[in-house]
Amino acid sequence: MKLTKIAIACLCAGALYAETSTARLNDSAVALTEIMSAPDGGIPHELLEKAQCIVIVPGLKKGAFIFGGKYGRGYLLCRNGARWSAPAGVTIEGGSFGFQIGGEETDAVMLIMNGSGERKLLQSKFTLGGDASVAAGPVGRTSSAETDLQMRAEILTYSRSRGVFAGISLQGATLRPDHESNNEMYRNRRSNQQIVMGKTAPPAGAAALEADLARYSAHKE
Repeated sequence: MKLTKIAIACLCAGALYAETSTARLNDSAVALTEIMSAPDGGIPHELLEKAQCIVIVPGLKKGAFIFGGKYGRGYLLCRNGARWSAPAGVTIEGGSFGFQIGGEETDAVMLIMNGSGERKLLQSKFTLGGDASVAAGPVGRTSSAETDLQMRAEILTYSRSRGVFAGISLQGATLRPDHESNNEMYRNRRSNQQIVMGKTAPPAGAAALEADLARYSAHKE
């Protein structure tokens, strides 16, 4: 367990050093566009249209040597009437154990499909698969039966890998508010609930992300 915490701490230190909130917002917009533009392999538009919230974590770090850890910083946005809310900062972290070696950087996207999942996600600490049901989301043009099956989960997860691991598991990972990122974006201490449920104006750096999200979630066949 101590080695797992050390692995996560090392990943955290690297992520904290790397980027500003504006850079992560831009990376989030790029990640969403690349996932949605994947030929016959993106997130089904009808699911994004129905989602209550979305979490985007660009460049989720994962490293392992016997013990493993994963860490990333990203953003949560929820529907606020006909529009999407301002982004609220989140961190995701978790550990794994097994005979593994390698490293990975992954763009992760989570769709929160209902109000119950949204309320749980806005807690101070949220565990995927523990506090809410999680399933790997269907991709591309899936059948109605498969989509209906996946919709039983409160959260659907997607990833786009750029490393040596094949795939990603978010089961058991925890999400927390990223207060440092929120302070940087809004210049005062606001909770994630205040940001996504209120009338917080988004920072200028979120323009590309919000435009892309509005475009993809408004898609009609």
